[in-house]
Amino acid sequence: MARLVRRRGFISLILPFLKRDSSSMSSSASKPNSYFERISASNPNSPFDKISASKSNKTFIRIFDASTDDNSSRLYLATSARSQVSEGSPPFNVPDVFQLSKRFSSLIFPKASLITPSLHALPSLHGCSQSGCGNSSKFATSLMALMLAELAFIGTFVKDESCAAERDPHVRDEVFLERMPTRSTLLDELQAACEVDRVVADPEERYNHGKPWNSYHEVKHIPDFVVYPRSTEEVVEIVKICTKHKVPIVPFGGATSLEGHLLSHNGGLTIDMNLMKGVKELHLEDMDVIVEPGIGWMELNEFLKPFGLFFPLDPGPGATIGGMCATRCSGSLAVRYGTMRDNVISMKVVLANGDIVKTASRARKSAAGYDLTRLMIGSEGTLGVITEITLRLQKIPEASVVAMCNFSSIKDAADVAIATMHAGIQVSRVELLDEVQMRAINLANGRHYPEEPTLMFELIGTEAYTSEQTIRLQKIAEEHHASDFVFVKTPEEKEDLWKIRKEALWACATLRPGAEFMVTDVCVPLSKLAESISRSKVLLDASSLPSAMVSHAGDGNFHSVILIDPKNEEEVEEAHRLANEMVQIALSAEGTCTGEHGVGVGKLKYLEQELGSEALLTMGKIKKTLDPNNIMNPGKAIPPQFCC
Repeated sequence: MARLVRRRGFISLILPFLKRDSSSMSSSASKPNSYFERISASNPNSPFDKISASKSNKTFIRIFDASTDDNSSRLYLATSARSQVSEGSPPFNVPDVFQLSKRFSSLIFPKASLITPSLHALPSLHGCSQSGCGNSSKFATSLMALMLAELAFIGTFVKDESCAAERDPHVRDEVFLERMPTRSTLLDELQAACEVDRVVADPEERYNHGKPWNSYHEVKHIPDFVVYPRSTEEVVEIVKICTKHKVPIVPFGGATSLEGHLLSHNGGLTIDMNLMKGVKELHLEDMDVIVEPGIGWMELNEFLKPFGLFFPLDPGPGATIGGMCATRCSGSLAVRYGTMRDNVISMKVVLANGDIVKTASRARKSAAGYDLTRLMIGSEGTLGVITEITLRLQKIPEASVVAMCNFSSIKDAADVAIATMHAGIQVSRVELLDEVQMRAINLANGRHYPEEPTLMFELIGTEAYTSEQTIRLQKIAEEHHASDFVFVKTPEEKEDLWKIRKEALWACATLRPGAEFMVTDVCVPLSKLAESISRSKVLLDASSLPSAMVSHAGDGNFHSVILIDPKNEEEVEEAHRLANEMVQIALSAEGTCTGEHGVGVGKLKYLEQELGSEALLTMGKIKKTLDPNNIMNPGKAIPPQFCC
């Protein structure tokens, strides 16, 4: 389970007791802020006369008094590198902070336990003891970032043009600013719906949910709360609270999505589904299972293995079933078993008004009514929160063979993938890795594979069938100038060989230690794969940035992994150029801007070009009908201008 411990830090009332120099604010701006932060205002009636007021040299942070009913604002704090404490201020020490923090806590939240201070972990900073601090200046400097982060806990949503200008201009968030609750009102209602410890406002927890490690998209804000429900009923109550107050909702699963699906453009609430990870029903005779959204596909397959069954989709390690539904993912086995839309029978979804919708029965097929299951799959949390999924299962194959061969060019490798499909060979996987990816695998694992474009296959069936098909496959490969054709049959050898493909992304880190990944995917009709992937390869090779390519070649889906220094604007711009050119290559081949990663925010700009405005307007009408307040993961999956 994710860490739920709150860091009950210092509250900002201690600022009059801190003597600071110009470095004291340096760390406070290093992380994105919630909607409760960076609100500029001035107020001559500050209750703290120890702070000299000057609009010219201070940033005023307005926090809202939750003890009042009218959302009236009071200026409690002025923070600036240049603000000075008046002469004669008492020396700073930890007991002073504790008492002042208690006073501030009782003033703002007389009934709340959220900000009750606990200082036991902090006096060790810079050698401070419980009785005082020998170096108050350094201690104050180190403490400043923590205290400013805590400010995010005290407040409400405020309409402020300077703040809005810094947010994503494509996100229309005026609706979220019209009527927001005070911080304590929202907290009280959420805690009434869930246990207190499952409503989290810890800044680190919020930051981890608002900035997934593998998303290269810019973070403007982080969620103001993270809530961990345990049941569909709790999700209903949470959603009703958010609808009542028009608070944005972002559902959260395994955090493996790549296109910014989890970003909190408008602050609000992240609903983390990782406590809902049970297997509710297993129907062996029907070969289906009903699960909660927080269970991972790898965990599910461990559960199913003793029964001789498995769920055939295999995206990145860590992906959860709920997130896989939301992004309409696939994986390496899609060439045999299809994508998520082909393997989900039914779902339960909590809509924005709190209604629970069951999208279908448990029958393997149905012609009854609109196909709501397929509507929800790929909706990326913009239409509702998935709380239960019925999945189609498969028998574990009797036998399988894993084969691998190398080529002198990526086009030859792609041609073999296409020829294999045309020959009717029942492969369950066809994976292509370019020579850069193979080099990364060798570096990361101490292997010595040929650093050439490489194809990996898996064939499943009976012993006789897999042996026969392996011979056919080898013949096709050799006709296209393949070399080093090898195949393995033992479980240990197969697992060892497939491991290099599953860990391909992590292996890329060895190409440029310390760099971050910009990962993108496109998909084209199978007949266009060889040309499209060859053009993309030329594009990437001509760039100064290191990059690797991998492909689910059996269904025309390919990916690039570009390594960048995110602080280098030229590199970021170049990486975006490469990703854009890849998308244009795919669209010119009648393909799609994303085969399995989803739209999120990263692919929004391509949808009108790919689908046309009529299709997007239709999607927008569906969105408006099911989510009239636009609180369900706003700004994702559909360009905002089509959601009006």
